[in-house]
Amino acid sequence: MFFGETAINLDAKGRMAIPTRYREDLDAACDGKLVLTYSAFDAGCLWIYPEPEWERVREQVMGLSTFNPSHRSLQRRLVGSATMLEPDSNGRVLLPLTLRQVAGLEKRVVMMGMGQRFELWNETVLNQRRIEEEKEIQEQASAEMAQLVL
Repeated sequence: MFFGETAINLDAKGRMAIPTRYREDLDAACDGKLVLTYSAFDAGCLWIYPEPEWERVREQVMGLSTFNPSHRSLQRRLVGSATMLEPDSNGRVLLPLTLRQVAGLEKRVVMMGMGQRFELWNETVLNQRRIEEEKEIQEQASAEMAQLVL
């Protein structure tokens, strides 16, 4: 089970170091073999799965009907764009240029443990999203509080 977040610098080649705190668990879970793909829900985000967890997700996604346009889109986004990552001897993985570009990953990224997978965000985009989400939460809470008779 992965949790927490780590800010990471990408090097000039587009490599990032897997945080040390996850390496031992990843070695045990998947011999360090990871799969990188687009997020199914958030533009500007990539998902990283340990290979066995990815196989489970891939089977579910590919089990959807290809006659449904939204299912085909999801299959293309997740499975068609997926790529294997294997850390080098320094624990670094190379993020493919195409996935980095679409997600807007530049020098600073944030890797977040999300249970059975990781999310990888451009640090600036994630911080802006947090500000927007906080504003939405405050607006919703204010609207709900306005309904109360105090």
